[in-house]
Amino acid sequence: MVFRMKLLTNMMQTHGGYARFYSSNFDFKKLKPMILKRMQDRAKDYTVKPMVRVANEVLKARMILIQGASTLLEFIPVLRCKFCPEVYVGGERGHLIQNCHGYLRRGNNRVHEWTNGGLHDILVPVETLHLNNMFQKGPKRDQSFGFDRVPAVVELCWQAGAHLDGDTMKVTPNSGSVHRGPNRVEPLSTEDLRLIANETLKAWETLRSGVQKLLLAYPSKVCNYCSEVHVGLSGHKALECGVFKYEGWRGTHLWKRADIDDLVPPKIMWCRRPQDPPVLLHENQKFYGHAPAVVDLCWKAGAVVPTKYYCMIKFNGLSPPVDSSRMLVG
Repeated sequence: MVFRMKLLTNMMQTHGGYARFYSSNFDFKKLKPMILKRMQDRAKDYTVKPMVRVANEVLKARMILIQGASTLLEFIPVLRCKFCPEVYVGGERGHLIQNCHGYLRRGNNRVHEWTNGGLHDILVPVETLHLNNMFQKGPKRDQSFGFDRVPAVVELCWQAGAHLDGDTMKVTPNSGSVHRGPNRVEPLSTEDLRLIANETLKAWETLRSGVQKLLLAYPSKVCNYCSEVHVGLSGHKALECGVFKYEGWRGTHLWKRADIDDLVPPKIMWCRRPQDPPVLLHENQKFYGHAPAVVDLCWKAGAVVPTKYYCMIKFNGLSPPVDSSRMLVG
């Protein structure tokens, strides 16, 4: 063994290299936690500087998106189903497509029962537990009450080094601070609505592209069975999984890597085009297109839709045949 080490050392020195040999008596189990702690402490002081600018842009776009969508909802009606997450924009009666899957006792593939919707139906709020830093371990089952819940996008931007205050951490699409109150806003012209819609749609695209960049540098987790999201290295054990058929897991989440749709859900819905009838029918659903709720809301207000949504909305698609008897019944 000694002869082999001397031979390797002579060969490395001959070819201009360097060799270092550790003693076999050294305990590497003591060295590993020291190295990990040093890496964590260094990462706390050295954030990814290009991502700080991206995080600040995401927070700014998020506030513009919430304010713009709340303004557009004052002039464009939004309906939601009472029994499922289905949403319909720009109509007073909704559609007649039979895809309601709310309560099991009502059966699947039924007609939706519509009611007035709000901002949280367009922008789905996704919250997560707030950590002191990215390397903090997730809370255990008996520590769930010691952590606040904040929007997942805000938590991701905060861990990326964004500058924010306490109010930004609490603003969500369903919070009262983004609504305008009981008094209706002053009427806006068509040009003003078009300007607000374009700014809102631009903020939506900036938000999604920025979050996608942040997810490449900062890890986030989502449960494979429910919608629980955790921004950090590893998932937590504080809250039990909400899917009851997986009780064999004892309520433990099955974490996987989160995607952009987990933190910023697009909320895909049926979209009515100008060539479509006033009420979308179930028999002709193959002719209709889909679009994210925010995109459809801005489009109804006069915004210019990006070309990447053309295939979803089917802008140049054929119009379905009109059945006048069904239209009167609807």
